Amino acid sequence: MRHAFQLRIGPVGFRVGADGREPIDTLAALYDDYPKPHDGIPDFSVRLLAGRRWRRWVRPSITIGGDYVLPDAAPLPLPLGLLAAEMGMNLQMALGQRRYLLLHAATVERDGQALLMTGVSGAGKSTLAALLMARGWRLMGDEFALLDPATGLVHGFPRLVSLKNQAIGVVEQALPAGRFGPLQPDTPKGDIRHLKPDGASVATMDVPAQPAAILFPSFGHAPDVRPVPPAETFVRLTQASTNYVALGERGFDALTRLVATVPAQAIDYPDTETALAMVERLWEEAT
Repeated sequence: MRHAFQLRIGPVGFRVGADGREPIDTLAALYDDYPKPHDGIPDFSVRLLAGRRWRRWVRPSITIGGDYVLPDAAPLPLPLGLLAAEMGMNLQMALGQRRYLLLHAATVERDGQALLMTGVSGAGKSTLAALLMARGWRLMGDEFALLDPATGLVHGFPRLVSLKNQAIGVVEQALPAGRFGPLQPDTPKGDIRHLKPDGASVATMDVPAQPAAILFPSFGHAPDVRPVPPAETFVRLTQASTNYVALGERGFDALTRLVATVPAQAIDYPDTETALAMVERLWEEAT
């Protein structure tokens, strides 16, 4: 590839290459203080391809390539290059990660203990994670929680936080000094803007945490809190994992230990202020 950038997010190294300079420059600017892959060797490669040569000039678009690909994936317009790069890294993790059990969850940490928040798209987990970071929590990840089958610890994967639609303005107001990527309108999920994790979250990305609570948030409902029994938590988390089946017995043992030792609750909330108060109260009770 003509242009490339290497970085490490938590324990995982990436090399992102592109035919054009624009997406790489944007990526490098937002990940400027992230470390390089261990020993200079990335775990995964992402390639942002123009496809046919004329696509560089006529309706320029990007096709996501890499070590692992989805053959039928549609290309994205060139202005969505940062989104393409993030999707490419997520794709490598989802299809190729075998060291850790991946849970589609946002994770924050306080006093060495981690809170995992997972749910369907639109539940608000990324927004809550960003707002908790604004209140002093460490952001460990927005997309994946990396559960180590050997130790039961959660490892950080603090990639850019993907904010969507109304959540963009809410987080911009809470973090006026935050570093945001360009607004990317009219994506398949609406408007998207990426938020860079704060300096403390980046500096401590290699410090794992003990999972202490699991939360299933749901936005747009009257306030409510319900305990989630271990059997239901187990089923929900298998559905939230992209590599549970691939890990086999290791994945089963890791998830069994997690749900047997970590309490889980579901919360409904009508707005972020209510949700944040609920999270703080439940965290005090859990820890």
